[in-house]
Amino acid sequence: MTTKKDAPAKPTLFRAADQAKVKVESQSHPLNPNSQVRGVSLSEQVGLQRLGIHLLRIAPGKESFIFHSHHSEEEFLYVLSGRGIAEIGDEQFEVGPGDFMGFPTPSVGHHLRNPFEEELVYISGGERREVEVADFPRVGKRLVRFGMQASIFDVTSAHSLSFGEE
Repeated sequence: MTTKKDAPAKPTLFRAADQAKVKVESQSHPLNPNSQVRGVSLSEQVGLQRLGIHLLRIAPGKESFIFHSHHSEEEFLYVLSGRGIAEIGDEQFEVGPGDFMGFPTPSVGHHLRNPFEEELVYISGGERREVEVADFPRVGKRLVRFGMQASIFDVTSAHSLSFGEE
């Protein structure tokens, strides 16, 4: 028998009809002036804590965040409608409905942009680890996040340390 203490804090079902009641959030990446993503955190609606799953939209002419790679959090993207350009490593691919991208760690650099006339709608998901390190190789920056506190560093001015055997 499930006790109140064991019961989930949020409902485990989030119906499509309920989406209209949830505030749509807008985010952009501080290192990319063309970044603008709108959407809803589906995982928040059902109380998931270790996974982040989001229903996202990129308007025509806008981009997801910035070309980046992850050191500890895996990520995936699944396109529902519209078209976009996925930058994966040194290659670019046109993507559309039904296309799925997965980025195991350490991940190859990736980014999504919408140069087309219609809105790009996709599901983005991944792990929510306490600590994450992500690189932004095209701008020479590194993000280090502990919980909800993040710092961005200039990789070119960082000092390397070695903790190997003497």
